[in-house]
Amino acid sequence: MLAALTLLLLCQLAGEILVQLLALPVPGPVLGLVLLFAGLAARGRIDAPLRDTANTLLQHLSLLFVPAGAGVMIHAARVADEWLPLTLALLGSTLLSMAVTALCLKFLLRRRNAGSPRP
Repeated sequence: MLAALTLLLLCQLAGEILVQLLALPVPGPVLGLVLLFAGLAARGRIDAPLRDTANTLLQHLSLLFVPAGAGVMIHAARVADEWLPLTLALLGSTLLSMAVTALCLKFLLRRRNAGSPRP
């Protein structure tokens, strides 16, 4: 588990370094996940310790939202003042995400069906 956590943190660190060096407009951890994904895709498999560690982190993912919730509560007055733009942004981004997901699914299903032989 320690080796897997080290790998995850090294990928995050590499992402942070690349973002700082190249002045990229993405968060370092996101770029770190892209690097991890690329490495795993190139390798073609995921070792059991890394899979187990990732699953353990995912099981406790809700705990990572506690600081964000506390931050919202600290700025409750500002949220109350700007409730309309926040609500519109949340609804708009949710609808956009659902639409893009549906279009991707439709495209991928059409692509899969086009490649399979018809009975």
